[in-house]
Amino acid sequence: MKRIVSISLGSSQRNHKHIIEAAGEKVELERIGTDGDVNHAIRLVRELDGKVDAIGLGGISMYLYAAGRRYVLDEARRIASHAKQTPVVDGAGIKNSIEGKLAGIFEEKSGEKLTGRKALIVSAVERYAMAESLLAAGCRLIIGDLIFALGLPIPLHSLRALDRVGKTLLPLICRLPIKLLYPTGSKQEEQKSTKKATRFLEEAEILTGDFHYIRRYLPERIDGKIVISNTVTKADRELLAARGASWLVTASPELGGRSFATNILDALIVAVSGRRPEELTAADYEYHLKRLSLYPRVEKLQV
Repeated sequence: MKRIVSISLGSSQRNHKHIIEAAGEKVELERIGTDGDVNHAIRLVRELDGKVDAIGLGGISMYLYAAGRRYVLDEARRIASHAKQTPVVDGAGIKNSIEGKLAGIFEEKSGEKLTGRKALIVSAVERYAMAESLLAAGCRLIIGDLIFALGLPIPLHSLRALDRVGKTLLPLICRLPIKLLYPTGSKQEEQKSTKKATRFLEEAEILTGDFHYIRRYLPERIDGKIVISNTVTKADRELLAARGASWLVTASPELGGRSFATNILDALIVAVSGRRPEELTAADYEYHLKRLSLYPRVEKLQV
């Protein structure tokens, strides 16, 4: 049986294990949270190296994108470097392939159009393909990278603006500890009522991108809003439905009561393909997900 493990800097309270049938054999998918402890994550990578088929990095992105360039977070690279045999992925393969099609998939499955709607993407530098797909669907963008990662209430409204900011700031940002940019450990369970961030979620009709950012600043009511995200548990789904969200869209299907993070789905494709991550194209990801019958979820939350 193949084994895929996601080592996450997130809360251990969200740990999960699930066995699926893939390519004619059983595959165990497991998420292990380290509560923000980078050294613990490194120990787990060392311990699992050569013993599992692929490792996903959760709670941290290795790659950020802007102006046609790929930037590497130093801390993520340091964690991944301790695997000498087992391939390590951060979900970029799924983000750059399937997530770039979610807007179109939603329109096809729901019968609704996104043209003219205001869409917030909380962090476009880690989901550049998703931002491009929202633009292609005719959405009016609110790009929240400065708001949610740096705490600056400055929205961007075009990828050209993001490229200019990214080209200047990403070389510096990539040197920072992830805890300064993104909620890790128990902070992932916190919800804040910070008006300078929450007001942008209130303003948008479509909430997209990393779910921990969305959940952290989620307004009390999100009636009629569409949420396009991932790493959504059963409790998260219930929260969105209770607050009035109309649709939930995730790149991964519901497996064992949750949609697994992009990094573990990425790791699954690497494992079943038998190829190194750098050898796989967007078309390869689409092929293997279809072969495994792992399709994005488009779920209506209000009946």
